[in-house]
Amino acid sequence: MRRMRWSSADVSPFSIAALVVANLVPLIGVLVGDWSLLLLLLMYWIESGIIGAVNVAKIAMARGADQPAARGRVTFGGASPPRLLVILFFIVHYGLFWVVHGVFVLLLPVFVGLGSTMFAAVDGPPGLGLTDFGAIDPGGVVVATVGLAISHVISFFVNFLGRGEHLTVSPVAQMFRVYGRVVVLHLTILVGAAVAGALGAPLGVLLVFVVGKTVVDLAFHVREHRRATAPAGVATRAGHAPGRTAPDS
Repeated sequence: MRRMRWSSADVSPFSIAALVVANLVPLIGVLVGDWSLLLLLLMYWIESGIIGAVNVAKIAMARGADQPAARGRVTFGGASPPRLLVILFFIVHYGLFWVVHGVFVLLLPVFVGLGSTMFAAVDGPPGLGLTDFGAIDPGGVVVATVGLAISHVISFFVNFLGRGEHLTVSPVAQMFRVYGRVVVLHLTILVGAAVAGALGAPLGVLLVFVVGKTVVDLAFHVREHRRATAPAGVATRAGHAPGRTAPDS
């Protein structure tokens, strides 16, 4: 396994700081504001919607040429599809993906409760098997969501535009680039929430849940930007010549 590099030459320290600070908001909310597991799940689900919205802007700004692999995924008469068609396809496809994730978030208390019921003693209390994931504080959701949105917008301007990544990736390639990171984050969040809910969501478990999500998010952020390319015509490090696609934010 290659060692992950954390230097500013790989990714903007400013975007790293913004990501960490944004993820500190739910951490503080758990410690001080008594935020519930359900609130955290709702907040992270909204964040995945923000990631999709930012990716629409990235597709609109992408100026790189399609690679053969990218052309093989989506074609339009044998040529690169129009940018607007790519955006519309992504909105529909990612929108369905996002809605399904939301359904899992809403049904997770039921699934965890049913699992607890199945493994409970025979003489245990009957019930539907609904686990209490806590209440939702609308103010907390707004505060945390705004912080996470700011982090993704900063990364868009600093890394994708500021470091010239938009010049090295095509609209089609950018459309698919977001899924790897989001899928892993979704699985991490859902599995972590299921474990936290099964344990009754005590404070310590919620803190581990938030910190775990932050670490995974930060690791993906650094890995995906460590090969960020400079604008065309600007010398880059060996093996990273302009024109090669750069990872997504």
